[in-house]
Amino acid sequence: MNLSTLRRVQACRQRLPGDAVNTFRVMTGRRRVVTVPASSANLGPGYDCMAVALDLQLELEVVETGEFGIVCGDLEVPRDRSNLVVRAFEELHPADGIEFRIGGEIPLARGLGSSAAAIVAGLTAADHMFELGLERQDIFEKANAIEGHPDNVAAAIFGDFVVCSTGERPEVTRIDAPEGLEGILVIPADEVATDLARGAIPVEVPLKEAVANASAAAHLTLGLSRGDFDLIARGLEDRIHQERRRHLFPRSMEVLGQAVSMGAIGATISGAGPTVLVWSGWQETGTVVQALREECGDWAEVRRVGFSPLGADVPEL
Repeated sequence: MNLSTLRRVQACRQRLPGDAVNTFRVMTGRRRVVTVPASSANLGPGYDCMAVALDLQLELEVVETGEFGIVCGDLEVPRDRSNLVVRAFEELHPADGIEFRIGGEIPLARGLGSSAAAIVAGLTAADHMFELGLERQDIFEKANAIEGHPDNVAAAIFGDFVVCSTGERPEVTRIDAPEGLEGILVIPADEVATDLARGAIPVEVPLKEAVANASAAAHLTLGLSRGDFDLIARGLEDRIHQERRRHLFPRSMEVLGQAVSMGAIGATISGAGPTVLVWSGWQETGTVVQALREECGDWAEVRRVGFSPLGADVPEL
Protein backbone atom coordinates (compact mmCIF):
# COMPACT_ATOMS: atom_id res chain seq x y z
CA MET A 1 0.00 0.00 0.00
CA ASN A 2 1.54 3.34 -1.06
CA LEU A 3 1.49 6.51 1.06
CA SER A 4 -1.43 8.18 -0.69
CA THR A 5 -3.59 5.09 -0.42
CA LEU A 6 -2.70 4.70 3.27
CA ARG A 7 -3.76 8.28 3.97
CA ARG A 8 -7.10 7.73 2.22
CA VAL A 9 -7.69 4.58 4.30
CA GLN A 10 -6.85 6.43 7.53
CA ALA A 11 -9.14 9.31 6.61
CA CYS A 12 -11.94 6.88 5.80
CA ARG A 13 -11.51 5.14 9.17
CA GLN A 14 -11.68 8.48 11.00
CA ARG A 15 -15.07 9.20 9.42
CA LEU A 16 -16.51 5.76 10.29
CA PRO A 17 -18.36 4.97 13.54
CA GLY A 18 -16.89 2.25 15.79
CA ASP A 19 -18.93 -0.68 14.42
CA ALA A 20 -18.15 0.30 10.86
CA VAL A 21 -14.44 0.44 11.66
CA ASN A 22 -14.59 -3.14 12.93
CA THR A 23 -16.40 -4.17 9.76
CA PHE A 24 -13.77 -2.35 7.71
CA ARG A 25 -11.01 -4.28 9.47
CA VAL A 26 -12.72 -7.60 8.72
CA MET A 27 -13.17 -6.71 5.07
CA THR A 28 -9.51 -5.73 4.68
CA GLY A 29 -8.07 -8.68 6.70
CA ARG A 30 -5.56 -11.01 5.14
CA ARG A 31 -6.85 -14.04 3.28
CA ARG A 32 -5.16 -17.00 1.63
CA VAL A 33 -6.38 -20.10 -0.21
CA VAL A 34 -4.27 -23.26 -0.18
CA THR A 35 -4.74 -26.48 -2.15
CA VAL A 36 -2.89 -29.67 -1.24
CA PRO A 37 -3.06 -33.00 -3.10
CA ALA A 38 -3.93 -36.37 -1.60
CA SER A 39 -1.19 -38.96 -1.72
CA SER A 40 -0.66 -42.70 -1.90
CA ALA A 41 2.28 -43.91 0.16
CA ASN A 42 4.45 -47.05 0.20
CA LEU A 43 3.67 -47.95 -3.46
CA GLY A 44 4.22 -51.59 -2.59
CA PRO A 45 7.85 -52.02 -1.51
CA GLY A 46 8.66 -48.43 -0.50
CA TYR A 47 7.38 -48.59 3.07
CA ASP A 48 7.60 -45.10 4.65
CA CYS A 49 9.91 -43.80 1.91
CA MET A 50 7.95 -43.70 -1.41
CA ALA A 51 4.71 -41.96 -2.38
CA VAL A 52 2.87 -40.19 -5.18
CA ALA A 53 0.62 -37.12 -5.28
CA LEU A 54 -2.91 -37.66 -6.58
CA ASP A 55 -5.45 -35.44 -8.31
CA LEU A 56 -7.66 -35.17 -5.21
CA GLN A 57 -7.41 -31.95 -3.25
CA LEU A 58 -7.76 -30.61 0.26
CA GLU A 59 -8.86 -26.98 0.07
CA LEU A 60 -8.15 -24.54 2.87
CA GLU A 61 -9.14 -20.89 3.11
CA VAL A 62 -7.76 -18.85 5.99
CA VAL A 63 -9.23 -15.43 6.70
CA GLU A 64 -8.50 -12.81 9.33
CA THR A 65 -11.96 -12.18 10.78
CA GLY A 66 -10.99 -11.08 14.27
CA GLU A 67 -12.23 -14.34 15.80
CA PHE A 68 -10.85 -17.87 15.81
CA GLY A 69 -13.13 -20.40 14.13
CA ILE A 70 -13.29 -23.54 12.00
CA VAL A 71 -15.81 -24.12 9.23
CA CYS A 72 -15.66 -27.63 7.78
CA GLY A 73 -19.16 -28.68 6.75
CA ASP A 74 -19.83 -32.36 7.41
CA LEU A 75 -16.19 -33.32 7.91
CA GLU A 76 -15.73 -35.25 11.14
CA VAL A 77 -12.73 -33.31 12.40
CA PRO A 78 -12.13 -31.29 15.58
CA ARG A 79 -13.47 -27.76 15.56
CA ASP A 80 -11.00 -26.41 18.11
CA ARG A 81 -7.25 -25.85 18.22
CA SER A 82 -6.61 -29.61 18.27
CA ASN A 83 -7.59 -29.65 14.59
CA LEU A 84 -4.53 -30.83 12.64
CA VAL A 85 -4.66 -27.90 10.22
CA VAL A 86 -4.65 -25.44 13.11
CA ARG A 87 -1.96 -27.32 15.03
CA ALA A 88 0.34 -27.16 12.01
CA PHE A 89 -0.51 -23.48 11.39
CA GLU A 90 0.39 -22.65 14.98
CA GLU A 91 3.80 -24.25 14.59
CA LEU A 92 4.58 -21.06 12.66
CA HIS A 93 2.15 -18.42 13.96
CA PRO A 94 -0.71 -18.11 16.50
CA ALA A 95 -4.16 -18.67 15.03
CA ASP A 96 -5.88 -15.95 17.07
CA GLY A 97 -8.42 -14.01 15.04
CA ILE A 98 -8.29 -16.41 12.09
CA GLU A 99 -11.10 -18.49 10.60
CA PHE A 100 -10.17 -21.78 8.94
CA ARG A 101 -12.50 -22.98 6.16
CA ILE A 102 -11.66 -26.60 5.33
CA GLY A 103 -13.04 -28.57 2.41
CA GLY A 104 -12.05 -30.66 -0.57
CA GLU A 105 -12.45 -34.26 -1.60
CA ILE A 106 -9.88 -36.34 0.31
CA PRO A 107 -11.68 -39.02 2.35
CA LEU A 108 -10.52 -39.44 5.93
CA ALA A 109 -8.85 -42.58 7.31
CA ARG A 110 -8.71 -44.31 3.91
CA GLY A 111 -4.95 -44.30 3.30
CA LEU A 112 -4.95 -41.25 1.04
CA GLY A 113 -2.79 -38.91 3.09
CA SER A 114 -5.54 -36.79 4.64
CA SER A 115 -3.47 -36.04 7.75
CA ALA A 116 -0.40 -35.15 5.68
CA ALA A 117 -2.49 -32.83 3.51
CA ALA A 118 -3.90 -31.12 6.61
CA ILE A 119 -0.43 -30.59 8.07
CA VAL A 120 1.00 -29.24 4.82
CA ALA A 121 -2.03 -26.97 4.33
CA GLY A 122 -1.68 -25.45 7.78
CA LEU A 123 2.04 -24.83 7.44
CA THR A 124 1.72 -23.42 3.92
CA ALA A 125 -1.14 -21.13 4.91
CA ALA A 126 0.80 -19.65 7.83
CA ASP A 127 3.93 -19.23 5.71
CA HIS A 128 2.08 -17.31 2.98
CA MET A 129 -0.31 -15.35 5.18
CA PHE A 130 2.49 -13.93 7.30
CA GLU A 131 5.13 -13.87 4.53
CA LEU A 132 7.63 -15.99 6.45
CA GLY A 133 9.55 -16.88 3.30
CA LEU A 134 10.06 -20.59 4.03
CA GLU A 135 11.46 -22.87 1.35
CA ARG A 136 9.73 -26.13 0.45
CA GLN A 137 12.49 -28.03 2.24
CA ASP A 138 11.71 -26.06 5.41
CA ILE A 139 8.00 -26.90 5.13
CA PHE A 140 8.90 -30.54 4.48
CA GLU A 141 11.09 -30.83 7.56
CA LYS A 142 8.44 -29.28 9.81
CA ALA A 143 5.67 -31.43 8.29
CA ASN A 144 7.77 -34.57 8.68
CA ALA A 145 8.36 -33.77 12.35
CA ILE A 146 4.60 -33.47 12.94
CA GLU A 147 3.55 -36.48 10.82
CA GLY A 148 6.32 -38.78 11.98
CA HIS A 149 7.17 -40.21 8.54
CA PRO A 150 8.18 -38.37 5.35
CA ASP A 151 6.45 -40.10 2.42
CA ASN A 152 2.96 -38.57 2.36
CA VAL A 153 4.05 -35.06 3.31
CA ALA A 154 6.81 -35.13 0.67
CA ALA A 155 4.33 -35.99 -2.09
CA ALA A 156 1.88 -33.38 -0.80
CA ILE A 157 4.56 -30.67 -0.94
CA PHE A 158 6.58 -31.56 -4.04
CA GLY A 159 4.04 -33.40 -6.23
CA ASP A 160 4.59 -36.40 -8.55
CA PHE A 161 6.43 -39.50 -7.32
CA VAL A 162 8.86 -39.04 -4.44
CA VAL A 163 11.60 -41.11 -2.83
CA CYS A 164 12.56 -39.98 0.67
CA SER A 165 15.82 -40.51 2.50
CA THR A 166 15.83 -41.04 6.25
CA GLY A 167 18.00 -39.58 8.97
CA GLU A 168 18.20 -36.37 10.94
CA ARG A 169 17.58 -34.26 7.84
CA PRO A 170 15.56 -36.32 5.34
CA GLU A 171 15.65 -35.24 1.71
CA VAL A 172 13.35 -35.83 -1.23
CA THR A 173 14.04 -37.02 -4.78
CA ARG A 174 11.20 -36.30 -7.20
CA ILE A 175 10.37 -38.44 -10.25
CA ASP A 176 7.98 -37.25 -12.97
CA ALA A 177 5.06 -39.57 -13.64
CA PRO A 178 5.69 -41.56 -16.86
CA GLU A 179 3.56 -40.66 -19.83
CA GLY A 180 0.55 -42.93 -20.15
CA LEU A 181 0.62 -44.22 -16.56
CA GLU A 182 -2.67 -43.79 -14.75
CA GLY A 183 -4.17 -44.72 -11.40
CA ILE A 184 -7.50 -46.12 -10.30
CA LEU A 185 -8.60 -45.88 -6.69
CA VAL A 186 -10.77 -48.49 -5.02
CA ILE A 187 -11.98 -46.66 -1.91
CA PRO A 188 -13.91 -48.82 0.59
CA ALA A 189 -16.54 -47.27 2.84
CA ASP A 190 -14.82 -48.70 5.92
CA GLU A 191 -12.10 -46.76 7.70
CA VAL A 192 -8.80 -48.11 9.01
CA ALA A 193 -6.99 -46.39 11.87
CA THR A 194 -3.35 -45.69 11.06
CA ASP A 195 -2.19 -46.81 14.51
CA LEU A 196 -3.82 -50.23 14.00
CA ALA A 197 -2.17 -50.59 10.60
CA ARG A 198 1.24 -49.62 11.99
CA GLY A 199 0.79 -51.95 14.94
CA ALA A 200 0.50 -54.90 12.55
CA ILE A 201 4.11 -54.44 11.36
CA PRO A 202 6.85 -55.96 13.54
CA VAL A 203 9.85 -53.91 14.58
CA GLU A 204 12.15 -56.39 12.80
CA VAL A 205 11.50 -58.39 9.62
CA PRO A 206 13.37 -61.39 8.15
CA LEU A 207 16.34 -60.57 5.96
CA LYS A 208 14.78 -62.30 2.92
CA GLU A 209 11.77 -59.98 3.11
CA ALA A 210 13.94 -56.88 3.41
CA VAL A 211 16.05 -57.95 0.43
CA ALA A 212 12.94 -58.70 -1.65
CA ASN A 213 11.54 -55.23 -0.95
CA ALA A 214 14.85 -53.54 -1.70
CA SER A 215 14.95 -55.33 -5.07
CA ALA A 216 11.35 -54.41 -5.89
CA ALA A 217 11.85 -50.75 -4.89
CA ALA A 218 14.89 -50.53 -7.17
CA HIS A 219 12.89 -51.96 -10.09
CA LEU A 220 9.99 -49.59 -9.37
CA THR A 221 12.25 -46.53 -9.27
CA LEU A 222 13.97 -47.53 -12.51
CA GLY A 223 10.63 -48.26 -14.14
CA LEU A 224 9.21 -44.87 -13.18
CA SER A 225 12.30 -42.97 -14.34
CA ARG A 226 12.42 -44.86 -17.67
CA GLY A 227 8.68 -45.11 -18.28
CA ASP A 228 9.06 -48.90 -18.46
CA PHE A 229 5.76 -50.50 -17.43
CA ASP A 230 7.28 -54.00 -17.24
CA LEU A 231 9.80 -52.80 -14.67
CA ILE A 232 7.03 -51.01 -12.79
CA ALA A 233 5.03 -54.24 -12.65
CA ARG A 234 8.03 -56.10 -11.21
CA GLY A 235 8.51 -53.28 -8.72
CA LEU A 236 5.07 -53.41 -7.09
CA GLU A 237 5.76 -56.53 -5.01
CA ASP A 238 5.81 -56.19 -1.23
CA ARG A 239 6.85 -58.65 1.46
CA ILE A 240 6.76 -56.42 4.55
CA HIS A 241 3.44 -54.70 5.24
CA GLN A 242 0.52 -55.59 2.95
CA GLU A 243 0.05 -59.27 3.82
CA ARG A 244 0.51 -58.56 7.52
CA ARG A 245 -2.42 -56.15 7.34
CA ARG A 246 -4.74 -58.46 5.42
CA HIS A 247 -7.00 -58.93 8.46
CA LEU A 248 -7.72 -55.17 8.47
CA PHE A 249 -8.94 -55.05 4.84
CA PRO A 250 -9.40 -58.57 3.39
CA ARG A 251 -11.51 -57.41 0.42
CA SER A 252 -8.88 -54.84 -0.55
CA MET A 253 -6.26 -57.59 -0.53
CA GLU A 254 -8.45 -59.64 -2.85
CA VAL A 255 -8.38 -56.75 -5.32
CA LEU A 256 -4.58 -56.87 -5.26
CA GLY A 257 -4.70 -60.48 -6.36
CA GLN A 258 -7.18 -59.82 -9.17
CA ALA A 259 -5.86 -56.57 -10.67
CA VAL A 260 -3.47 -58.07 -13.24
CA SER A 261 -6.13 -60.45 -14.56
CA MET A 262 -8.35 -57.41 -15.12
CA GLY A 263 -5.72 -55.86 -17.40
CA ALA A 264 -3.90 -53.65 -14.87
CA ILE A 265 -0.13 -53.34 -14.44
CA GLY A 266 -0.59 -54.20 -10.78
CA ALA A 267 -2.00 -52.86 -7.53
CA THR A 268 -0.82 -51.68 -4.11
CA ILE A 269 -2.46 -50.86 -0.81
CA SER A 270 -2.49 -47.09 -0.46
CA GLY A 271 -0.72 -46.08 2.73
CA ALA A 272 -2.28 -47.70 5.79
CA GLY A 273 -5.29 -48.81 3.72
CA PRO A 274 -7.95 -49.77 3.02
CA THR A 275 -7.85 -47.94 -0.34
CA VAL A 276 -6.23 -49.78 -3.24
CA LEU A 277 -4.20 -47.97 -5.89
CA VAL A 278 -4.52 -49.88 -9.16
CA TRP A 279 -1.80 -49.04 -11.71
CA SER A 280 -2.78 -49.00 -15.38
CA GLY A 281 -1.67 -47.94 -18.83
CA TRP A 282 -4.02 -45.35 -20.28
CA GLN A 283 -5.28 -47.63 -23.05
CA GLU A 284 -6.40 -50.28 -20.55
CA THR A 285 -7.78 -47.97 -17.87
CA GLY A 286 -11.38 -47.89 -19.08
CA THR A 287 -11.58 -51.68 -19.22
CA VAL A 288 -9.99 -52.03 -15.78
CA VAL A 289 -12.35 -49.46 -14.25
CA GLN A 290 -15.36 -51.36 -15.60
CA ALA A 291 -14.06 -54.68 -14.27
CA LEU A 292 -13.38 -53.17 -10.85
CA ARG A 293 -16.86 -51.67 -10.65
CA GLU A 294 -18.41 -55.01 -11.48
CA GLU A 295 -16.25 -56.76 -8.88
CA CYS A 296 -16.40 -54.34 -5.94
CA GLY A 297 -18.80 -51.51 -6.80
CA ASP A 298 -21.20 -52.61 -4.05
CA TRP A 299 -18.68 -52.01 -1.24
CA ALA A 300 -16.23 -49.45 -2.61
CA GLU A 301 -16.04 -46.37 -4.80
CA VAL A 302 -13.99 -46.92 -7.97
CA ARG A 303 -12.42 -43.71 -9.20
CA ARG A 304 -10.01 -42.97 -12.02
CA VAL A 305 -7.29 -40.62 -10.78
CA GLY A 306 -4.31 -38.84 -12.26
CA PHE A 307 -0.88 -38.46 -10.71
CA SER A 308 -0.47 -34.81 -9.79
CA PRO A 309 2.71 -32.96 -10.79
CA LEU A 310 1.70 -30.09 -8.51
CA GLY A 311 2.19 -30.17 -4.77
CA ALA A 312 0.84 -27.65 -2.26
CA ASP A 313 -0.19 -24.48 -4.03
CA VAL A 314 -1.42 -21.00 -3.10
CA PRO A 315 -3.38 -19.64 -6.06
CA GLU A 316 -3.42 -15.90 -6.51
CA LEU A 317 -6.64 -14.32 -5.24
